[in-house]
Amino acid sequence: MPNIKSAIKRVKVNQKANAANTQVKSAMRTTVKKAENAVAAKAENAQELLQAAYKSLDKAASKGLIHKNAAARKKSRLAKKA
Repeated sequence: MPNIKSAIKRVKVNQKANAANTQVKSAMRTTVKKAENAVAAKAENAQELLQAAYKSLDKAASKGLIHKNAAARKKSRLAKKA
């Protein structure tokens, strides 16, 4: 544990940011997985789940959690499956 006040604060801020980033990234993976499963099963709500997956991918890319080209690639591959 750091002794300097600013270093202590950086640790706290980094932990908070890490938790937020983990939550967004986990939600992104979940929505993408749900969309892939719905498309594979030819579910009725597959289109809605695809839109949710696109939204979560864009959100993760805008926050810098994944590269914008990676988000575009994943969206393209989802669209191809659908």
